[in-house]
Amino acid sequence: MLAFFVMGFVDLVGAITNFVKEDFNLSDSVAKMLPAMTFFWFFALSVPTGLLVNRIGRRKTVVLSLAVTSLALLTPIIGYSFPVMLISFGLLGIGNTLIQVSINPLISNMISEYKLASTMTFGQFVKAIASFLGPVVATWASVTLGNWKLLFPIFMTVSIVAALYLWTTKIEEEKEQGNGLSFAGCIKILKNGAIFLSFTGILCHVGIDVGINTSAPEIMKEYFGMTREDAGFASSVYFLFRLTGCLVGTFALARWSGKKIFTASVLLMIVAIGGLTGFHHKEVVYVCIAFAGLGNSNIFPVIVSQALLRMPDRKNEVSGLMIMGLIGGCIFPLLMGKVTDIMSTQTGGLIILGIAVLYLFFLSSKLKN
Repeated sequence: MLAFFVMGFVDLVGAITNFVKEDFNLSDSVAKMLPAMTFFWFFALSVPTGLLVNRIGRRKTVVLSLAVTSLALLTPIIGYSFPVMLISFGLLGIGNTLIQVSINPLISNMISEYKLASTMTFGQFVKAIASFLGPVVATWASVTLGNWKLLFPIFMTVSIVAALYLWTTKIEEEKEQGNGLSFAGCIKILKNGAIFLSFTGILCHVGIDVGINTSAPEIMKEYFGMTREDAGFASSVYFLFRLTGCLVGTFALARWSGKKIFTASVLLMIVAIGGLTGFHHKEVVYVCIAFAGLGNSNIFPVIVSQALLRMPDRKNEVSGLMIMGLIGGCIFPLLMGKVTDIMSTQTGGLIILGIAVLYLFFLSSKLKN
C-alpha cells in the first residue's frame, strides 16, 4: 500500500507545473511540456518494463521504481531550474511506468485470489489519497514554510521508506510461463476494433485527468484573480472527489454493470466541462471541478476490464497496450497548452477536454452490459 501511495506521486505534476510556470514565467504551452515529459514514458517503456519484470522479478521491479521516484524527487533539491524540472518529471514518469506495470502482479503473489480485486481497488484508493495530498502539501509548504519545494523531501522520504521496507520483505513469486509480451504484439491487436476504441478511451481518460489537474488552478487565476496558493485548492477539490469516486466505485461496480457506471460518469463530466466553460461563478466552478473528479474516477477500471474480456487469450498484450494509453497524459496537455496560447484563455484547453469527454460518451454506447 505504501508503493500504491508512491504511485500517486505522478499526480504531483499538476500542482508542481503551476508553481514552475509562475517561477520561470513560462507560457502555457511551454509549461505543459512538464506533464508531457512525465507521461511520454508510459508509451515508451510499458512493454520493455513487462520484459524487465519477467527477467528480474516483480518485487525488484517495484523496488527499482521506488528508487527512481526517489531520485526524481531528489533532483530539484540539488538544483532548481526549468531544465532540471524537465529531468525530474522525466524520472518521475519512468518510475511510475515501472510501478504501474509491476505492482498489481506483485500483489497477486501475496493475496488470495478471491481478495485480489478488492485489494487492487483499495490500492487505487490509497493512490488517490496521495494525489489529493500533493496540492495540499505544496500549498501548505508555500504558505506556512515559505517554500513550496519542501514537498520534495517530504514525499522523497516516503518513497525511500517504501523502497527499504519492500527490499527487506521476502515474497515468493511464481515463475512466469513463457513471455508473449512484445511491442509488435501490442500494436497488432489494435486491429481489433473494440480494443482500438478502448485504447483511445484510455488516452482520453488520462488526458482529462492530467488536463483538469493542471488547468483547474489556472482557471481560478484567470476567472477570479486568485494567487497561485489559493488557486491550488482547485486541484485538491478535484482529487478529493476523485478519491471519493474511487471509494464509491468499489461498491457500485459490484452492484451495477460497468456500462451503467461508465455512462453516469461521462454525463457528470459533460456537465462539468460545460459548466467550467459557461459559468464564471466561484461556487459553480468548484462544483464542476468536483463533478469532473467524480466522473473520471472509475473510467479506467471499466475500460480495462472490458478490454481484457474482449480478448481473454491475449491479456498480457491487452494490459500492456492499456498502460501505453497513459501517453494521453502527454498528448492532451500539449494540445491544451497550444490552443490556450492561441486563444489567450483557458477556454481553449477546455475545448480540447470537451472533445475527449464527447469521445467517452460515444464509447459508452459500445460497451457491453
